[in-house]
Amino acid sequence: MGEGFAALGAVPVMAIGVAFFAALYFGFGGAVWLLTRRVLPALGIGHPLDPRPLPPGQLRRELLASCGSVLVFGLGLVVPWALLRLGWARFAAEPSPPRVLAEIVALFLWNELHFYLHHRLLHTRPLRRFHALHHRSRTPTPFSTYAFHPVEALMLGSVPLLPMLLHDFSFAALASLPVLSIALNALGHSNYTLAAPPRRGWPAAADRHQLHHARYHGNYGFLLPGLDRRLGTAAAEAADDAGGTRAP
Repeated sequence: MGEGFAALGAVPVMAIGVAFFAALYFGFGGAVWLLTRRVLPALGIGHPLDPRPLPPGQLRRELLASCGSVLVFGLGLVVPWALLRLGWARFAAEPSPPRVLAEIVALFLWNELHFYLHHRLLHTRPLRRFHALHHRSRTPTPFSTYAFHPVEALMLGSVPLLPMLLHDFSFAALASLPVLSIALNALGHSNYTLAAPPRRGWPAAADRHQLHHARYHGNYGFLLPGLDRRLGTAAAEAADDAGGTRAP
């Protein structure tokens, strides 16, 4: 399958990329919205972190901004395609299942580091204006996931490039990266918690990220809290004080 991808022309690659990222965004965003707005509340499982209603127009704004990000991510698929066509990167030939699994884990950990570093950069004075669009959602939703300025989308969408230059990954491992990212990101922006007190570790990712949206500073990590803890940027372990102030 990887060889077939590399053999495509640039225009089909970009068309497939746009369709792929649109399916991921609307599929996972819609599923998590339905799960946290209908299914889990009806079953009495978990609860919203910030129960306040969304401001008028928030969902429309998020959807419009996310459509722009889908275009950036989808059209940007031509860059890793070009690395393959130029011979600067290659797909692994007939990788074993253990190798694919190990590569998925490695890419997940790289994504954690890449997201943290770029997220921190987006909170610096030169770049914060690009991140402001995402932070207009004081109460995040699953549709906030791709609600980025194009500059932010370009930064976050660069995650597979360096690994591809350093290692011959399997096509399956590379394809799993955006799938895992949007699935976990939609849950992280769900404004809904299943975590029991004291809400620590990866089950409390939504708690930490909701608090990040409420306060603006701190909790810059993706799913795992380790980098925030080690680098002194952990805002809190839970989002009970969702009404906290934000410093733009």
